[in-house]
Amino acid sequence: MASKSHSRSKPLADQPMTVSFVSLGCPKNLVDSEKMLGQLAEHGAIPTADEDDADVIVINTCGFLEASKQESLEHIRQAVARKEAGLARRVVVAGCLATRMGRELLDAVPGIDAIVGVNQRDEILQAVGVGPQRPAAADVQVHLGKYHPFVQIDTGRLRLTPRHYAYLRVSEGCSQGCSFCTIPSIRGPLRSKPVEAIEAEARELIADGALELNLIGQDTTSYGADIGFAGGLAELVRRLDRLDGACWIRLLYAYPSCFTDEMIDALAAAEHFVPYVDMPLQHINDRLLKRMKRKVTRAQTEQLLGRLRERIPGLSLRTTFITGFPGETEAEHRELLEFVRDFAFDMLGVFCYSQEKSTPAGRMADQVAADVKQRRQAELMAAQQEVVLRRNRSLVGTETQVLVDRIAGPDLLVGRTPGQAPEVDSLTWLAKARGLKPGQLRPARIVGFEDYDLIAAPAGRPLAETTESADLLLPIYQPIGVASAAGPDPDDQT
Repeated sequence: MASKSHSRSKPLADQPMTVSFVSLGCPKNLVDSEKMLGQLAEHGAIPTADEDDADVIVINTCGFLEASKQESLEHIRQAVARKEAGLARRVVVAGCLATRMGRELLDAVPGIDAIVGVNQRDEILQAVGVGPQRPAAADVQVHLGKYHPFVQIDTGRLRLTPRHYAYLRVSEGCSQGCSFCTIPSIRGPLRSKPVEAIEAEARELIADGALELNLIGQDTTSYGADIGFAGGLAELVRRLDRLDGACWIRLLYAYPSCFTDEMIDALAAAEHFVPYVDMPLQHINDRLLKRMKRKVTRAQTEQLLGRLRERIPGLSLRTTFITGFPGETEAEHRELLEFVRDFAFDMLGVFCYSQEKSTPAGRMADQVAADVKQRRQAELMAAQQEVVLRRNRSLVGTETQVLVDRIAGPDLLVGRTPGQAPEVDSLTWLAKARGLKPGQLRPARIVGFEDYDLIAAPAGRPLAETTESADLLLPIYQPIGVASAAGPDPDDQT
C-alpha cells in the first residue's frame, strides 16, 4: 500500500493498476459506477477503497443541482491535488457533471486527465488506461457525445452496496419535460431496457446474494412506453415477481401522471413486491403543478393516492416536495403544508428549489429568496415529524419483517422494515439480536421509537422482555448519532 509520503513514479505499464472510485449522487449513478468498476476489474485493474493505494482516482459526478455540482467540483479538486502531490498518477471525471459541463470542466479544474460522459460509460477503460490502449501520461482524453438510442445494459457490475440489496435499473432518461429538471439534457429521453435484459440482470444480482431489488429509473411508471412493450410496468412487475430468490422487490421513482390501475393491481397481487411506493409529487397546488409541467392536478393526485392506499394493504408511501419554486406564494406554501399534515405520508423529503439556469424554471423572473425557501422547508419538515411520531407510536407492539443491514454494536443491529428503503428512509434498530448477521431477514416486534427511527426486538419473546430491549437501547441510541430525519434522495428534484 502506498503511503501519503511516497510519490508514484513507476510507469503505469510496469505494475497492475489500482483504481479508487468516488461515486456521487443518486442510485442511478451508483449503478453506472458499479458497471464501470466491473469493466475495469475484468481488464486487470485492481479496485481499492483507499485513495492512498490508488494509481488512478475516478470521480463519478453528480451535476443535477448547483449544490451537487459544487460537491463534485470539490472532490475533483482534491483528487487533482493528490496527483500534483505525487500520490496518484491520473484523475478521471465521469458522470453527469462531465456531460453537463463538457470541455468547460477541463478549464474549471486544470489537471484532469480524462472526462467520460454518462453516454460514453463503456469508454472508461481507455480513459483510465487499462486494456490494449494505455494513454500516455500527458494525454488529456475527452469522451463525450449524444445519448445512445438504446439504454446501456448493466450486467457484470462490481457492486458497491452491501451484498444483500441492489439497485436494478429498468430505464434511462426521461421524457416528462418538467420545467425545473436538467435530467433530459444530461441523460436524454426515456429509453426502456428490454424486459429480457432486466430479467437477466435480476437473476445475476440474486445469484450474487441480493435479497432485495430496488427498481430505479428516472420515471419507472413509463417503462416500456418507448419500445412498445405490452403491459408496461404492470407486466414487468408480474414477470419479476415470478423470479426465484428475491425476497423483497421495491418500486422507486414512480411518476404520478402515468400510474395506472393495472399497475396498482399488479403491485397488490405480487408476492415479492413489498407494499412500498416512492412517488415524488413536488407540489400539490394546481397553479404550481402547471408551472412545473407535471401533467397532473391536485384532484388527480389525491384520487391516485387514495386508490393506492385502498388497494395495496399496508402500503408505505414515500414522496418528495420542492419548496420555494418560482412564484410560490405564502398561500400556496400553506396549502402544501396542510396537505402534508392531512395526508400523512410515511416518508417525506423536502428540497429547497435550486435555480438551474438551463431549465425553463431557472429563467423565470419570480425567484423566491433563499431565506424564505429555508423557512418553508423547515416548516414542512416539522409538520412531517409530527406525522411520523404519530405513526411510530401506533406501530409499537406490532410485528414486521426486518432485513438486517449492519452490526452497530454488541447485541445491536441496524436494519429496515418493508416500509424503509435503503439510504433515503429511516432505520430500525434491532436489540437483543445476538447471532443475527447482515443480510438476514427476520420477524421482529416494534418495541419503541426515537424520532424517525424504530426500535425492535426479535419476535417470539415475552412482551416484558422486548419492552426491556427498548429501555436498554435508548442510552446506546443517542451517542451513535442516528439521523434525526429521513433525507431526500439527491436526485428527487425530478
